Amino acid sequence: MRRVSANVPLSSISATTLPEVEEEPGIATFQAAAIIHRHRGDALITNTMTAIFAITTVSPSPLNLASVPLMGGASGLGFGLAMAQPDRHILVLNGDASLLMELGTLAQIADVAPPRFVHFVFNNAVQFNGLASLDRPGRNLDFCALAQAAGYASAQKADTSEALDAILLRLLDASGSHFVELAIEAPHKFTKATPQPEIPDLQFARMGAEAQAMMEALETTR
Repeated sequence: MRRVSANVPLSSISATTLPEVEEEPGIATFQAAAIIHRHRGDALITNTMTAIFAITTVSPSPLNLASVPLMGGASGLGFGLAMAQPDRHILVLNGDASLLMELGTLAQIADVAPPRFVHFVFNNAVQFNGLASLDRPGRNLDFCALAQAAGYASAQKADTSEALDAILLRLLDASGSHFVELAIEAPHKFTKATPQPEIPDLQFARMGAEAQAMMEALETTR
């Protein structure tokens, strides 16, 4: 949502004068993760990029699987879990730039239509690049339109915590595969005053460890 800056008098707005605009902040990543945690129950969660630290912090569980260092892999991992565990809810916490890397998974998921599948995209309009928050290409891309065209049972957007809460109340009782685009606050950009943190080695090995923990929790080898 966009609003006219209070510094621009309405009388000065004409067909040839564009007012300064400000972007609404959207939902904080941790707020979104906390709401998802409140509703998840025993759902399996695959997560990547923006959502990883938040969901790991507010909803630690052996039923979480981080898609790192497999950038772009969250939707494919979630789809695989849905095939292997059809009786469980699957929640995919995807990043916007990550989903752009694997748009074909939208068609795969919609074609098979797992019965308890909710696919979130945390859309903050930036992309990961060595921890730098670079502008993502296709900033006006309509992810919900892509999901609808692919054939998801529903596709909707949430830009407030209240909207996300209401959507989850409906979708976790619904059958089929559903898509939710979350308008997420963009992270700050790293500068000389706010340098990039070091990425721990564990981050590059966690997917295998978490997959093993999930299999043990599910008492399965697949």
